[in-house]
Amino acid sequence: MKRCRSHSRWWTPARAVALWALVWLSGCAHKMSTSVPTSQAPAAESAGGDSVRAPAAPRIDVEYRERDASAATQVRLAVERALPRLARWGTFDDSVTIVIHPNHAALERAANRSGHDFLRAWARYEQIELQSPRTWTLLGASQSQVDELLLHELTHSLMYQVASDKLGWTRKRIPLWFREGMASYTAEQGYRVPSLEDLSRFWRNQAPADPLTQAEALYQGRSDIVYGAAHHAFTFLVRRYGEATIRGVLHAMSRGPDFPDAFAEAVGLPHDAFLEDFRRYVRLRGFKGGRKLGPQRPRPDTAIPTAP
Repeated sequence: MKRCRSHSRWWTPARAVALWALVWLSGCAHKMSTSVPTSQAPAAESAGGDSVRAPAAPRIDVEYRERDASAATQVRLAVERALPRLARWGTFDDSVTIVIHPNHAALERAANRSGHDFLRAWARYEQIELQSPRTWTLLGASQSQVDELLLHELTHSLMYQVASDKLGWTRKRIPLWFREGMASYTAEQGYRVPSLEDLSRFWRNQAPADPLTQAEALYQGRSDIVYGAAHHAFTFLVRRYGEATIRGVLHAMSRGPDFPDAFAEAVGLPHDAFLEDFRRYVRLRGFKGGRKLGPQRPRPDTAIPTAP
């Protein structure tokens, strides 16, 4: 069973960074290791006054083939940059392994997601499947593109670990809009997705499926509108109720309830009622100008599709 923590200690950024002592890069042909500079937690004292070494902190392992050594270096830097930004949501309880796959076909096999051409990665509780950044474009991915994608993927793994344990995370019934919205919001990817105006138009045309409650039906063919609805709904949630409420939802799940009950407890509103509020906001164009809920960041790089 997942250990419960006090709410104040649970999400403290300084504590989150301190938990991450090392990022390891390991390859089939050789192994290289590097340290991420973090503050170290002080040793505790036993009853007899002797120092007691704290348990080993979780770490991130990166597995790759020799030809992807440069890509692994990009991934290592992206992880270092992601950790302080992830601290807003909580801390990892278990280590995470990032497996760099040599091509897209290998990624689809590892993720068990055939025909998903837009995928670049797939995240689980303690493993992230990643298509090698050297294959994203003809010239490979830039560091900023790798930074953004790894922040997105690590948000998923962190969410699962804060909300549950390795045996229970798949049973929490966390909807796709919340999973993808939290990752997109954290990585500031609003500039990638359809605007609120586009979403309003989608609903106005009486689309056959709802991207919030029927996301799976739309996901493969209309991933753009699914990611857009997720990003804007999550951003709406944060701006109306605050990031502390998001932490409250995750913390409530860690104590046992699944997502619908945890959401109602932390937000004070049933999940379905919140989604209806958001739909009304979009349909009535409460935003008055499109992307106001989504962060805007100019990007010099060629856009790389994000992945769940």
